[in-house]
Amino acid sequence: MQNHFLSAADLSRDEAETLLERATELKAEWHAGATSGIHATWPLKGKTLALVFEKPSLRTRVAFEAGMTQLGGNGSYLSANDIDMGGRESVPDVARNLSRWVQAIAARVFKHTTVETLARHADVPVINALSDREHPCQALADLLTLRERFGRLQGLQLSYLGDGNNVCHSLMLLGATLGVSVRVGCPVDYQPDPDILAHAELLAANNEATITVTASPVEAVEGAHAIYTDVWASMGQEHEVARRRPVFAPYQVNAALMAYADPAAIFMHCLPVHRGEEVSTEIIDGPQSVVFDQAENRLHVQKALILTLLKL
Repeated sequence: MQNHFLSAADLSRDEAETLLERATELKAEWHAGATSGIHATWPLKGKTLALVFEKPSLRTRVAFEAGMTQLGGNGSYLSANDIDMGGRESVPDVARNLSRWVQAIAARVFKHTTVETLARHADVPVINALSDREHPCQALADLLTLRERFGRLQGLQLSYLGDGNNVCHSLMLLGATLGVSVRVGCPVDYQPDPDILAHAELLAANNEATITVTASPVEAVEGAHAIYTDVWASMGQEHEVARRRPVFAPYQVNAALMAYADPAAIFMHCLPVHRGEEVSTEIIDGPQSVVFDQAENRLHVQKALILTLLKL
């Protein structure tokens, strides 16, 4: 595995499968009381993860902080007000300073170029905890959830509805790497980045999977094993909500749309959610929803990721 984790495409199939297997083992240990196995050895004792967050967070922050604590280490949270990257402190200087104090950096940033710059100038592993281009830690948790539910990944059909955003990008890349076919249903003006789409298509071709983009929500979900959606306007796009709402309305995941999927299909969402917008309340709070399994799995995949990057 590379020294940093900036993109879901940074992982080979073997590396991704190994990470998911390790996360599964860590999860089992934790649910058994964390009194044996790697938790009992506190492998991160004396180690600190810097959490450099330009955007607020619930799942990402708590999962990283709790994961570090559970393995004997600690997380040091630094908000935009604490650092003001690119203003009071240049991004390269932030990377160089943190490298003298901590063992890894998790960065949640507005621009993907920021996390790339951190990685170029840091002497410790840098993790993309979300950027405008990708959300690879979320994708790891999502694929772990799929594997838990279906007992496999190869040959599954995952449908993503809504904005072709960072979450969509990472799902396409990691899904394709692991043999999951991904069908994206989105308005024409909100399709995934063409370069990322092309990369995902290449990965899919090498792993007996397919990547499809369509403007038809029904075509996107037909026969799918899992239907995934996200908010229609991400952080920083709040001013676009009124304009986007009528454009994305046909892509709402509701009972009528779920009926086109496989009868055993699950519903997925990275959270936070706007009930009644991208998904109906009856679906997200119903028996097909696995959204809180996804949220929990952030903890386990991020622990596995930190241990792997630190070669522990």
